[in-house]
Amino acid sequence: MIAPTSLQWRLSLWLGLAIALVWALAAAVTAQNLRHEMEEVFDSALAETGQRLLPLAVRDIIGRDSDDAASQSVATMREHDEHFTYVVRNTEGQVLLRSHRADPAIFPPFSGMGFSDTPTHRLYSDAALQGTITITVAEPQIRRRAVAWEVLVGLARPLALIVPISLIGVWAVIRLSTMSLRRFRSEIELRGAGDLTAVAADDLPSEIRPVARAVNQLLERLRRTLEAERSFAANSAHELRTPVAAALAQAQRLIVETTDAAARNRARDIETALRRLSALSEKLMQLARAEGGSLHGAEPVDIGALLRLIVDELTANAGAAGPIELALPDAPVLSRIDPDAFAILMRNLIENALKHGSQAEPVRVTLSMDGLLRIANAGPAVPQDLLARLLDPFERGRTQAKGAGLGLAIAKAIAAGTGSSLELISPREGHQDGFEVRLRIGRLG
Repeated sequence: MIAPTSLQWRLSLWLGLAIALVWALAAAVTAQNLRHEMEEVFDSALAETGQRLLPLAVRDIIGRDSDDAASQSVATMREHDEHFTYVVRNTEGQVLLRSHRADPAIFPPFSGMGFSDTPTHRLYSDAALQGTITITVAEPQIRRRAVAWEVLVGLARPLALIVPISLIGVWAVIRLSTMSLRRFRSEIELRGAGDLTAVAADDLPSEIRPVARAVNQLLERLRRTLEAERSFAANSAHELRTPVAAALAQAQRLIVETTDAAARNRARDIETALRRLSALSEKLMQLARAEGGSLHGAEPVDIGALLRLIVDELTANAGAAGPIELALPDAPVLSRIDPDAFAILMRNLIENALKHGSQAEPVRVTLSMDGLLRIANAGPAVPQDLLARLLDPFERGRTQAKGAGLGLAIAKAIAAGTGSSLELISPREGHQDGFEVRLRIGRLG
């Protein structure tokens, strides 16, 4: 038997088993006491029958003719179940009177007044006229067992109904009592990686409240630490914009004004390096935004319409490495993802496919109604040992294309912050080459 992991089910199971065990013990004790009382009632009825029959039998025997000493059987007026049978005998053991169904074989010789047992019957014996006339009344043991069994079954039937009702009642009470615990668990489970706000813990039991306070304190320390790191990265990238832009302008002016070919080449190298630094600072700002939370919008948005705008923009960009094929469903696909975060996510994924894919085939972007987004490009397959590392920052893989290795890391951070799942596949589905990204958009409207 596998023990349940839920506290609610553990309490329900063990309390239910304890209640069932208590009921079973109580029923067993009650049945034993009831059986003892029934035996006393049966014996009392057996003795009373013998004591009432003996005077009548003595009167009947005394009133007979002296010549009529044969055994007589008491006739019955109608057929019925005869639970008691009896025989009346003299000192020599001769049967003087018996009930109409009495079998003399089941009656042992008279050995004294009182109760005795045979394998099949319970007997009561009594005597009159100084022991010259005796009576023995017999009751079948099987009848006593049958009556006892009927009583026990009648006792067990209510218990068979009460025990399940008790178990259901225990489960319901525990479920109501642990409602605050389940709400606390749900609040922690449903929040994304970027949500570090405190968890409500006012209605928790006193045993769990210190745990909730410790969790909130940990979340607060973690939030401050992450905010400091993100603030540093964002501020650093932002502060780099102005000097990088000024240096880039000076390099471009130098290219135009200088007549020295060597100086012009060096200026072009400086321009390339500055453009790369500018792109890197932009990616760092996007990464800081992706890891900073606030990736959910207040209202659902049609991500299909947003995706069309992003693809149109990238297609119109002269720097696009190749065409893009877009397949959208006919109906809107609603999600509560922040539009800006979705735009950053899609631009990074599609630009990554354009940059590293083959120009011989277009990049295929497909969105389904259930929020599954697939971006596939042709090109060499990525080894499996490298595939899992591509989501790490500054991991570029085996490529000669320009880039900082932050595109997939940014996509991973936004996907985690919005409750989406990101999966990398290589080779792409249905081909021997290529690369495919599958994104299951979270929080659909």
